[in-house]
Amino acid sequence: MYSVSWKHLKNHEQQTTSWDHPKMTQLFQSMADLSHVCFSAYRTAMKSRRLQKALCLDLLELSIAQSVFDQHKLTHNGQLLEIPGIINCLCTVYRELQQVHPDLVNVPLCVDLCLNWLLKVYDSDRSGKVQVLSMKIGLFSLSKGPLKDKYKYLFAQVADAAGVCNQRRLALLLHNSIQIPHQLGEAAAFGGSNMEPSVRSCFQYVGRDDVIEVQQFVDWMHLEPQSMVWLPVLHRVTAAETAKHQAKCNICKECPMVGFRYRSLKHFNYNVCQTCFFSGRISKDYHLSYPMVEYCTPTTSGEDVRDFTKVLKNKFRSKKYFTKHPRLGYLPVQTILEEEHSET
Repeated sequence: MYSVSWKHLKNHEQQTTSWDHPKMTQLFQSMADLSHVCFSAYRTAMKSRRLQKALCLDLLELSIAQSVFDQHKLTHNGQLLEIPGIINCLCTVYRELQQVHPDLVNVPLCVDLCLNWLLKVYDSDRSGKVQVLSMKIGLFSLSKGPLKDKYKYLFAQVADAAGVCNQRRLALLLHNSIQIPHQLGEAAAFGGSNMEPSVRSCFQYVGRDDVIEVQQFVDWMHLEPQSMVWLPVLHRVTAAETAKHQAKCNICKECPMVGFRYRSLKHFNYNVCQTCFFSGRISKDYHLSYPMVEYCTPTTSGEDVRDFTKVLKNKFRSKKYFTKHPRLGYLPVQTILEEEHSET
């Protein structure tokens, strides 16, 4: 067990941190109630959301995080930070947040928990060191801000001086990112530790094999590649938390529906609430292969018209058609690359 003194923190002389912080252990144990969520991307995103809120990283603006890294002169991403250096950086982060959210941020506790999480994710050997790149990717991934901006910040961490990224650098970014779901016990569904299929997917999408630019990376990420799909789903989970939909769930009859709404693109006026969808519940007259559209915010009139048109078209398509033409909500990196799986 590794412990660190906190004497440099004001009004906080004896607190220590360890690899197995009781509050973090309690948090991870509480995630067992998400086991009913039968889709790994949603389950991982919901676990990440709990973690994000517990660490108060949902309050951290991307620009503030970058400013703190610059302030601490953490510009060399290959540098290994020892625990005192990590603590110094995190103290600045949380003091900044406390100024804006004094009632929500307990600086010593937040630093303690965030340090514990970073060590769990990026220091499995318990060496007491975390690479600057890893720390940045971890904090940026769970911070607050538009998804497109987050993709740009993440890309910037591995881009070279010319602002482009080769295959090795992209693999480094993806490897560091996948450690977050890995620590939550969810990495297998996103390709595990093998980043090669995802790297090839990106470069094949761009149509070159030397380097990619930031906008090309952003465009690929918007396809939600399998290895990274948990991150955009996290943003949708966040958006859906307070969403209310004036529609009735055709399974449990909840109305209005709170959270995600899933609308059928095969049957008129057929809706499923978040709870029923996550648990895989369906009604007798609905087949799992039928297409649905997800909404994390209330629908607009334009979306209602668009969906109505799609239902009209799908009315004349058979169950066999939908079974043969599955509609995935993400880019399956393995299946588009490996010829032997081309029919999956």
